Amino acid sequence: MTHALFSHRKHWAARLGTAPFLPMTRAEMTALGWDACDIILITGDAYIDHPSFGMALVGRLLEAQGYRVGIISQPDWHSADAFRALGQPTLYFGVTAGNMDSMVNRYTSERKTRSDDAYTANAEPNKRPDRAVTVYAQRCREAFPGTPVIIGSIEASLRRIAHYDYWSDTVRRSVLPDSKADLLIFGNAERALLDVTHRLARGEKIGEIRDVRGTGFMVARDWIPPTPEAGVEGGSSWIEVLSTELDTPGAIDAHVDPYAMTPDAQAAGGAAAAVPEGTDTIKADTIKTAPIRIMSKTERMAARQDVRARTVIRLPDYDQVKNNPSLYAHASRVFHLESNPGNARALRQAHGERDVWLNPPPIPLSTPEMDAVYDLPYARAPHPSYGDAKIPAWEMIRFSVNIMRGCFGGCTFCSITEHEGRIIQSRSEDSVIREIEAIRDKTPGFTGVISDLGGPTANMYRMACKSEKIEKACRRLSCVFPDICDNLNTDHTPLIHMYRRARALPGVKKILISSGLRYDLAVRSPEYVKELVQHHVGGYLKIAPEHTESGPLSKMMKPGMGAYDRFKDMFEAASRAVGKKQYLIPYFIAAHPGTTDEDMLNLAIWLKKNDFRLDQVQTFLPTPMALATTMYHTEKNPLKKVLGGKAETVSVVKQGRTRRLHKAFLRYHDAENWPLLREALKEMGRDDLIGNSKKHLIPLFQPAGTGRQPEGTRTPRAEDGRAKPGAARTGAGKPGSAKPHAAKSAPAKSAQPKPGGKPAPADRGRPPQVPKHPLSQRGGKSR
Repeated sequence: MTHALFSHRKHWAARLGTAPFLPMTRAEMTALGWDACDIILITGDAYIDHPSFGMALVGRLLEAQGYRVGIISQPDWHSADAFRALGQPTLYFGVTAGNMDSMVNRYTSERKTRSDDAYTANAEPNKRPDRAVTVYAQRCREAFPGTPVIIGSIEASLRRIAHYDYWSDTVRRSVLPDSKADLLIFGNAERALLDVTHRLARGEKIGEIRDVRGTGFMVARDWIPPTPEAGVEGGSSWIEVLSTELDTPGAIDAHVDPYAMTPDAQAAGGAAAAVPEGTDTIKADTIKTAPIRIMSKTERMAARQDVRARTVIRLPDYDQVKNNPSLYAHASRVFHLESNPGNARALRQAHGERDVWLNPPPIPLSTPEMDAVYDLPYARAPHPSYGDAKIPAWEMIRFSVNIMRGCFGGCTFCSITEHEGRIIQSRSEDSVIREIEAIRDKTPGFTGVISDLGGPTANMYRMACKSEKIEKACRRLSCVFPDICDNLNTDHTPLIHMYRRARALPGVKKILISSGLRYDLAVRSPEYVKELVQHHVGGYLKIAPEHTESGPLSKMMKPGMGAYDRFKDMFEAASRAVGKKQYLIPYFIAAHPGTTDEDMLNLAIWLKKNDFRLDQVQTFLPTPMALATTMYHTEKNPLKKVLGGKAETVSVVKQGRTRRLHKAFLRYHDAENWPLLREALKEMGRDDLIGNSKKHLIPLFQPAGTGRQPEGTRTPRAEDGRAKPGAARTGAGKPGSAKPHAAKSAPAKSAQPKPGGKPAPADRGRPPQVPKHPLSQRGGKSR
């Protein structure tokens, strides 16, 4: 049963009003007149009361329903004492790792520890444990045994079934048995969270709440939901289907012989063409007849949907997927095919003597519901306890507005789809304008510039399937790959209108678009490209081709470079029309599954041909449950059927040297990478790319003092955790932190020719200077 988001009767504590900030201490609770919290949220992030941060959004939503909500931010997990700070909640603990997966937050793609944490005051590292959801949930159990524990956030969502864990290089169990949580809420949690909370407040036991979409829990191996309406008291009409029966080539049955005269012959597919002599014929009085009822198409579809709603798919057991790569890839494929809320079935997977049961995904929020969530009374500031400390994540988004959720791109390396879904959930234009006005009037430091109007992507606002019926029945993993679906509405008009209205607001000088742009959609609307380029680009625009070669692009489910070239032409034409010099910032991924050394070489040649010298490069990071992670672990392609002996093999880069090589190709201009690149080019038989002219990729010589530091070496750090003065920095580490190496050890008086000028002579021990693209020193976010 799915309820409208705000259809519930408010809890009694609604009379206490709204808190300026959700309390983090007993003193704050006392000031609010509270003797206890109904719900305590545990988070691995600093508490910032803004809708871009999950704990604030969930906390304010529950508060609006009349619940007393407290927050324990970044508790000391070494004991349970910090989890007792606000006392025992009357309903439950809500546990989240924060806006990011704790492992992605703490470790780089090379499994090296990051030196900072953007979601912590003063970017201080090591303020959360590894696999924070599991650790926090266990401490909540220890602090107050018997109090229900509900886990959520992207970390829990991405670990709801058995999954490959890159950091331990093993297949780990679902987070449910490890954390001992009572309930897992995955995806966008608002609807499920309110349903569960109101039922708990009415006295229902958490172990009895088993019918809420978007939830997961542990059950006995033989448990199925009771359905008394099936006709048997206490019985059930649920059907269990093995996933291996859904993803194998079907049997080829013989055609039924229309001339067969016996039931046995018909059942055998017409094996007997006639009744053999001596066989008794069927007596007419033994044949039972029944009237034929002709059902309408609507009735037939309704009957099928009813059966589908009562079907659960059993995935291969944890032990099976742990030890069998083919079954792991198969389970991943089935899991992703069951992700459309309109037709997804329940899933179950055995973990030892019990099963993880996952109900179908949550129903997306409507536009009025989205507006109500984002219009809640957020303080739009960090909690006062942080004082003047800088929180990088807050500084990044304080003047930005989230206009939508979800992404139908289906990129295999991305976790947005697994968490937010493929269906776009958009706010109304009025709601977005109200938030811009609130930023203008209430946010300290506002200078008139909105840094972003976007979301997971910049330009999927209000895009949806042209037919709701088709959308509910669709099983595609992407609406835009291999081509944009004919049923997809790609109209950019609502977005154009919003841009124009927003920049016309008094006190707003400029609206920038910083979210990643889907250029394959943008090229379908020349008016949108013109509007974007001429009014909303601050000199640089981020786009993400990710690669140039068809092999890796097909495994990423990304468009080819033809769409990029068309967008580039439109971008440059629109910039010239208003006399602006503006540049595209492309992002690329190294070492993605399906990528060969030749693919990376071709990408490097393309980069040099187009005069790109990238600072920010990204090596593929396998995140739990992503399809690309499945390819990395199993070396099989889950985009196609896996079982039946016809699985497609995927080339995978796992060795450290090869991963460094692929990253080095992206930074072909960095002298630190030249020794590795020379060695690789010789092995590939491409010595012709080594030389000192413009047609060569890398030079023959090596500048003094370079090429000795292995790619990926971290910056030396002092005991206090700060970088040592004068310490050299390398290109590895957190995306966005890489800097060029030009000043490492080049002669102080080396010539710096003008763009287009002649390179410095090679015999003087200096590398020829390739004209720099204007973005080569540019910082920013990467996908």
